[in-house]
Amino acid sequence: MRYKKIPSSLFIENRQNFAAKMEPNSIAILTSNDVMPNNADDVMGFTQNNELFYLSGVDQEESILILYPDAALPENREVLFVKETSDLIKIWEGEKLTKEQAFEVSGIKNVKWLQDFELTLQYMAFEADTFYLGHNEHKKTLTADINTQQDRMIVFCKEKYPLHNYKRAAKIARELRQIKSKEEVALMQQAANISVGSFKRVLKAVKSEMKEYELEAELTYELIRKGAKRHAFMPIVASGGNACALHYNTNDAVCKDGDMVLMDFGVCYANYNSDTTRCFPVNGKFSKRQKEVYLAVLHCLKEGSKLIKPGVVSQDYEKEMASLVEEQLIKLGLLKAKDVKNQDKDNPLYKKYFMHGTAHHIGLDVHDVGLYTRPFEAGMVVTCEPGIYIAEEGIGCRLENDYLITEKGTRNLTAAMPIEIEEIEAIMNA
Repeated sequence: MRYKKIPSSLFIENRQNFAAKMEPNSIAILTSNDVMPNNADDVMGFTQNNELFYLSGVDQEESILILYPDAALPENREVLFVKETSDLIKIWEGEKLTKEQAFEVSGIKNVKWLQDFELTLQYMAFEADTFYLGHNEHKKTLTADINTQQDRMIVFCKEKYPLHNYKRAAKIARELRQIKSKEEVALMQQAANISVGSFKRVLKAVKSEMKEYELEAELTYELIRKGAKRHAFMPIVASGGNACALHYNTNDAVCKDGDMVLMDFGVCYANYNSDTTRCFPVNGKFSKRQKEVYLAVLHCLKEGSKLIKPGVVSQDYEKEMASLVEEQLIKLGLLKAKDVKNQDKDNPLYKKYFMHGTAHHIGLDVHDVGLYTRPFEAGMVVTCEPGIYIAEEGIGCRLENDYLITEKGTRNLTAAMPIEIEEIEAIMNA
């Protein structure tokens, strides 16, 4: 592993919390993700199913977890199945988890080889009334039928055990995963710390006529060097007018003298993520207009982050943030106060220059699972990311930090990342 061993106590506690929310006499089955093919005999990098990782800490393909809290035999209350290694696998793929190592990672005493799963489940199934099965329930993503290990498990169970009740494991995991433990916050803090060094490296490297992907390379070098697993998502390195495309990530344009670069990137460390955005001038000096827009967005970030506190509902927060941006758009001369006063409330004028939300949950997923109808609570980690995009001027600016919500307010996990104009220019011109 690239990351330090996570105490198994985290996963033991997660399983206890999950089991406490299961119906009596029920079984939960969580599966790993597939290794996805690329072209010919190549495969994409493996990414673990976050629900399985959350409950076991196992970061290996072809793994299954069974939870049966009411099992008559104590050893059947938690069973972990992992891929049995062989000399051939060791030669071609390297070491896989032994049963002893799987126990050390997860804290689960009953570890079996994957080929024992079906028979083991059969011994348990007819004693239980209900199955909890996993599925990707993120509102922005739908998996194709029978296209993932989770989908195949659903089909398998319903064909073999058609008269059982079926429940959604994701519903329980979603509720639990929104509140981060101290151990999880520490992992997210490490991801944020790595991102700080990566950003500083980019600031020192940028110069006119560089390609955007050269800055991406500097970013990538530093985060991998510091032990990150990967980028949390495809980084956005958008110079000039490219910054007005919210999800631009081709990163193949030339950074011109006089342009400002918007860089939105995240670090994945131990499967936990950071998500930050910063803007900086290619030539090391913000122009007058760039500075005006930048300071307007920074004002919204500083004031908007104060609105993130326990009890606040996301919808109300977003309305307040929109008002902050609207005020700045008037000051920038992009909107007129009179027009704003008389605008169609269902089609506000600010959306021409500011068209996205500014707070999303973050954790094992960059856009972490959770219901936005649930008020903010201590232990949640959310982003704050206001922006202003002026396509006609070729200026796009977004600034983003990650905040841990506490009983007394927030703690900025990305506070060490330079954000003040003077600090950014000083690093670039040192």
